[in-house]
Amino acid sequence: MAEDKNLAPIIIIKKKVGHGGHHGGAWKVAYADFVTAMMALFIVLWLLSSSEQVKKAVGGYFQDPTGNGKLMGSNMSGNGSGISIDAANMDKLKEKLEQAMKAMPQFEKFKKNVQIIITGEGLRIEMLEGEKGMFFESGKPSPSEQGKELLAKLSEELGKLPNKLLIEGHTDAKPYASPTYTNWELSADRANAARRMMMESGVRTDQVAQVRGFADQQLRKPDDPESPGNRRITVIVQYVTPPPGEADEEDEKKPASEGEKKAEGHGEKPTEKKSGH
Repeated sequence: MAEDKNLAPIIIIKKKVGHGGHHGGAWKVAYADFVTAMMALFIVLWLLSSSEQVKKAVGGYFQDPTGNGKLMGSNMSGNGSGISIDAANMDKLKEKLEQAMKAMPQFEKFKKNVQIIITGEGLRIEMLEGEKGMFFESGKPSPSEQGKELLAKLSEELGKLPNKLLIEGHTDAKPYASPTYTNWELSADRANAARRMMMESGVRTDQVAQVRGFADQQLRKPDDPESPGNRRITVIVQYVTPPPGEADEEDEKKPASEGEKKAEGHGEKPTEKKSGH
């Protein structure tokens, strides 16, 4: 027992075996390359399944990242997110406007009085009057509540586009009793009233290219000159690039320039008039 007391204590030393030095970040680089390759693959697969319009938009961006070129989108600041309307996608705008109108509470009342057609000049939106007035007060240049609602809804959609707009006013062949206020003044005043209403509801100040007053010179129903269907306001969404040859054909159908009257500053109210305009 004495010998055991003289023995030195047993000390156990545990050494930690370290790793063989720092391995570096090579694995991170490899992982990043893998993720990038996968992302590129998904983008290519998405593009292959996309429409031609999307493909052109993406291709246009890589050709001109600044957006100053001729892309399938607006390069004008403040124009919203709408696309430029040309011959290739005018059908889509027509469908979009029809869907927007269907959502309006009073759509059933006026659906037969709104016609949207595609022409060589652009998309024509015609607001046809009824016997007692529909979108404008009978014989007056002031829009009705229904007319204001429809113009506001159209403006919300058209204001997103970079396309220029033309606004036309038309009447039937019933003459006014007053010699100082005729169908020329009424058609021009209604077109101007529609312009003001649309600018208050979303259309940009630089978007309206022309305001036209045609009186009874372009009747929709020439065989019935006094038909209410001849009284209308037409909003034309012009093509950014007109279809080849079609714009010229459309111009040939129009009357001579003296038959047009550009509306500017007609704010005078008629003192005497016949009803039904």
